[in-house]
Amino acid sequence: MSALGLSPALYDPAIVLKSAEFKILDAPPVRDEKKNIAVFTNPAHDLHIVEKPIPKAGPGQCVVHIRATGICGSDCHFWKHGRIGDSMVVRDENGLGHESAGIVIEVGEGVTEFKVGDRVAVEAGVPCSKPSCEFCRTGKYNGCPDVVFFSTPPYHGTLTRYHLHPAAWLHKLPENISFEEGALLEPTAVALAGIERSGLRLGDATFIAGAGPIGLVTLLAARAAGAEPIAISDLSPGRLEFAKKLVPGVKTVLVERGLDAQAQAVKVEEALGQKAAVVLECTGVESSIWTSIYATKCGGMVFIIGVGKAIQNMPFMHLSANEIDVRWQYRYANQYPKAIRLVSAGLLNLKPLVTHRYPLEQGIEAFETANDITRAHNTQLDMSQIDLAKAVGYESKPTPVRPIASSPHIRCDMIWVWQVAWTKRDMLLYALGIGAKADELEYVYGEWVYSGRGYVADLRI
Repeated sequence: MSALGLSPALYDPAIVLKSAEFKILDAPPVRDEKKNIAVFTNPAHDLHIVEKPIPKAGPGQCVVHIRATGICGSDCHFWKHGRIGDSMVVRDENGLGHESAGIVIEVGEGVTEFKVGDRVAVEAGVPCSKPSCEFCRTGKYNGCPDVVFFSTPPYHGTLTRYHLHPAAWLHKLPENISFEEGALLEPTAVALAGIERSGLRLGDATFIAGAGPIGLVTLLAARAAGAEPIAISDLSPGRLEFAKKLVPGVKTVLVERGLDAQAQAVKVEEALGQKAAVVLECTGVESSIWTSIYATKCGGMVFIIGVGKAIQNMPFMHLSANEIDVRWQYRYANQYPKAIRLVSAGLLNLKPLVTHRYPLEQGIEAFETANDITRAHNTQLDMSQIDLAKAVGYESKPTPVRPIASSPHIRCDMIWVWQVAWTKRDMLLYALGIGAKADELEYVYGEWVYSGRGYVADLRI
């Protein structure tokens, strides 16, 4: 792979922040495609629209007019909390977004694989690609220590009108894949990496823990990979109903509050008619991981896709005595071409996952609506009139909760949005199914109460 356009210095955020053209806008802008606007946050947890220079393509680079971007949980987490762990910290103005697709409008010197007008998906993680890097050299570039992952501080994200990107990490979209589907290739890559690393085979009895966004894409991928039978679990009946519509024939298991992991695993086994050969755990929640382990047959695989607490307990002797393997993943590598083939061929139908859209100029409104824990409504964009938004609201029925702290937190994954109340120790990220009413929900984990409500959201540029 050519090293042209791959140097991290080319994407130094200071290039934008020190530009005379960079400014934070005081009011939502009028749509003007001659201006490059983006959604930014900062260490003070402000969220605002900024205007920044339109980039120029250098050697090995392309400028992409971004046409669709999915809102991800990491973006909202950076906004509300300013960090993910100790290594990803917002220290200055930082652009959001990393699930994007668009049109190439400029190509730089040495770029031969793309031309102006090409429709592309943007792979946000750009590794160093140096021969001296073991992970890049062996194709496991998600482990590259020098990766530039757009929207992960300090690098600005792709939630902008015009984005500069290495041509080597753009993927041409077939005509039958929309920009929205192109943006969804990023979370699809996460799911496909999980399917691949789990070793799932044709006819494997498969249990998917969690019917959230990653769980639903994983459900689509597991069916395409030949898993049978498949069961999926969740706390929300609405999400399970959506899962049944998304993949007819899937068995659903409602997670019961207060039911221990072993009893919950019995429900999974009853739904499958057997213990699972492969479990794809998509929540990262400790109690769900325990259920997954107990629902797995001797010699089976529990593959954890979800992200959870830094330190968790597991039933060690049960794992040992039953020779159950447990594996994890970090992001993905080499999955975009596969995702494009599967979506183009109709084996993965991502279209039902997109139901709510906003223009880029209303980016703050989209995030703030998602962050308003007192409201629950469905906001849609009339695509025939790009600047006209229609809101359909309804009353929610809150369940009493006892949050230790009152400050709300929001997490969005893929095109889904969660709102939760922080407790003293932890939180539960809980999303509703597409089309489900956003009733207030409560989940008790030990002595802590977690509360959340959510709705689907996509940011349309």
